[in-house]
Amino acid sequence: MINIYYTDLETNEFTEINEFRKGAWIHLVNPSEKEISFVCNNLNIEEDFIRYPLDFEEKARIDTEDDVKLFIIDVPIIEEKDDDTIYTTMPLGMIVVRDDFFITVSLHECKFMDDFINSRVKGFFTYKKTRFILQILYTNSSAFLSILKQINKESEATVFLLQKSMKNRELIQLLNLENSLVYIATSLRSNEVVMEKTLNGKVIKLYEEDEDILEDAIVENKQAIEMSKIYSDILSGTMDAYASIISNNVNSVMKFLAAITIVLSLPTMLASFWGMNVNVPFAQSPYGFFFLLLASVILCILVAFWLKKRDMF
Repeated sequence: MINIYYTDLETNEFTEINEFRKGAWIHLVNPSEKEISFVCNNLNIEEDFIRYPLDFEEKARIDTEDDVKLFIIDVPIIEEKDDDTIYTTMPLGMIVVRDDFFITVSLHECKFMDDFINSRVKGFFTYKKTRFILQILYTNSSAFLSILKQINKESEATVFLLQKSMKNRELIQLLNLENSLVYIATSLRSNEVVMEKTLNGKVIKLYEEDEDILEDAIVENKQAIEMSKIYSDILSGTMDAYASIISNNVNSVMKFLAAITIVLSLPTMLASFWGMNVNVPFAQSPYGFFFLLLASVILCILVAFWLKKRDMF
């Protein structure tokens, strides 16, 4: 999918257009081979610049060739898999084509990009490419913070359910959330490297009013890194605690079953003795069965009481 947006230099009116115009923003989401060739041929850039961000395993980095600059950062996304919510990240490419065009490209739709499309970002103009990059960096850092808060709420809800059910489903959900935090923390650290490199001013020229945006983005990103570490440590501790609880519950059940087995084996043992083809007490008595039954009950009660004192029940 390809969309082209443009902010008029005189009126600052933001509109969607159908042609490549200087100062325009070309927004690509999972573009086809035909769309990639169309954009690259019209803007005179290498196709690799667009293909790199479409690789789900591509790392955050900055690449420069002639007058074309490529910024790749990781952005948070939410996927649905087998009725489970998976929090992960994907690459987002930002390409500055000389002083003429700005391109964003990603494999899936990025939710926070709707804020730019719907003109909800203050001071956003398609022709201010440096500011556009910094605004995306800041908005992306804020999106990570929102995702982390959402993960924390979901983990708290899952722990609440786990306290009642102790089912595998809740444990798997916690494990998925813990894995998500690992991916997010790794992406945040990669983004930090890109932002620090951008702050040096060697890749793109930074204007004084734009430096504040980048510094705010770095602060937000650092806060997100700290939050992801805290939530990861809490979740890891919770998983270890519940693993110990489950192991303890299993031991308690096994101990209880062992005690029940001991108690139930006593009547069987007595019945086996009196079932032998030898002379035994009460063999000729008409009340022998009742004496044997009474002895079994008394013996079971005594053994059960003894096991109870030893905390086997």
